[in-house]
Amino acid sequence: MKEIYPGVYLTEGDRLATVNLAPGRRVYGERLIADGERELREWNPARSKLSAALLKGLKTLPIERKSSVLYLGAATGTTASHVSDIAAEGRVFSVESSVTPMSKLIEVCRDRENMIPILADANRPEVYAPLLEEVDVIYQDIAQRNQAEILLKNSDLYLKEGGHILLAVKSKSIDSTRKAGSVISDEVAKLKDLFRILEVVDLEPYEKDHAMIVAVKAP
Repeated sequence: MKEIYPGVYLTEGDRLATVNLAPGRRVYGERLIADGERELREWNPARSKLSAALLKGLKTLPIERKSSVLYLGAATGTTASHVSDIAAEGRVFSVESSVTPMSKLIEVCRDRENMIPILADANRPEVYAPLLEEVDVIYQDIAQRNQAEILLKNSDLYLKEGGHILLAVKSKSIDSTRKAGSVISDEVAKLKDLFRILEVVDLEPYEKDHAMIVAVKAP
């Protein structure tokens, strides 16, 4: 088992996995893999844009064992739980606006002391200020037209100087009439005043018309 990023392993068959922070528990039906005294969870790129980005050659994974992460758009906790595995000694503040996936997310968080579920609209980041500290990383996966604007508002309030963002851009949620590459380029441009762009990775064939942007907050 080869560690290819901090806390991320390449298994037989060139599949990704993370060390299960809640041994014996699955989040979305993923395969559990015994590895000596540890248990790993297979990380499905068809279910997780971050896994897809890593398999597509993303070089920068700024989430580490003690990282604090603000996760916007946590849904039922699929990717957020793998982030929780990686940031095993950190915190993952998991924001979701819909009640239905939140019920599942809460169940996931019960098994993971480092995951904090927050029912809130990421468009209004000020409302969860009492629950948060400054974070090292913001990860965002939200299907709304104003994806970059949401990221910027949250970064302004919560991201440390020198902190990183991972933004999963869903181009068709922004403008379904334009080519994906043009929409993604516009989202990158919106970030450049505050961030230094490190990478932009196309997520096909795992996700059509999607890209992962990685950037660092400039001083």
